[in-house]
Amino acid sequence: MQLDDILSRPSLDAFFGRDDYGRSILIRLIEGFKNSTEIIIVVSIISCTFGVLIGTISGFLGGRFDQAVSFVINLFMSFPGILLAIAFAAMLSPGKYNLILALSIGGWVGYARLSRGQTLLVKNYDFVKASRTMGASGWWVIGRHILPSLTTPLLVEATYALAGLIIAEASLSFLGLGLQAPEASWGAMMRDSVRYLLVSPHYAIFVGISIMSIVYCINAAGDYLHGYWNIKSDQNRSS
Repeated sequence: MQLDDILSRPSLDAFFGRDDYGRSILIRLIEGFKNSTEIIIVVSIISCTFGVLIGTISGFLGGRFDQAVSFVINLFMSFPGILLAIAFAAMLSPGKYNLILALSIGGWVGYARLSRGQTLLVKNYDFVKASRTMGASGWWVIGRHILPSLTTPLLVEATYALAGLIIAEASLSFLGLGLQAPEASWGAMMRDSVRYLLVSPHYAIFVGISIMSIVYCINAAGDYLHGYWNIKSDQNRSS
């Protein structure tokens, strides 16, 4: 902290200026990005693993189990994901691990819905029916035929989910339900910058641009992967 340089404007010593404690905003943004990346990666792994497992088994087995899973998925999707995260985070004490738990509780739904739909499609293919006829077990069919078909759509889904997780994590930290000081968080930085918006607008501007830029880049990557996957699928059908 540089108490003599509180809320100072951008300079050669601090390219993005300094915050209300005299700390370099650029360095705090980098630290916040590291913390957010760690949380998002863990949440994505948990959500993807649990969602794919539930969705694949549900679509493959069908019957009452599939109906129950579909009901739970529709129930979760009837509420905005950010509201679910806020509700669960509010019931837990603020902190990194509770934030991961709050984001993971509703994060698995998209993966489960995608996995279930793809499984319902693939399991009716002739080569899958042939494998079942030849005595292949259900787990072998899932691992050999169904899971490989999920790779590309899950990659696209995960890309869009990352952008949503960044916004959700920043929103929870903005409300005081995420990372706590002295750990850096983009949401907490945005919350603090609002207090000084009139006297030091550069603080909020640089934090807002950082959040907007990373979300835009991730969404652009998701759009590219989605378009590339559709082109490849069309080419495979034509061939």
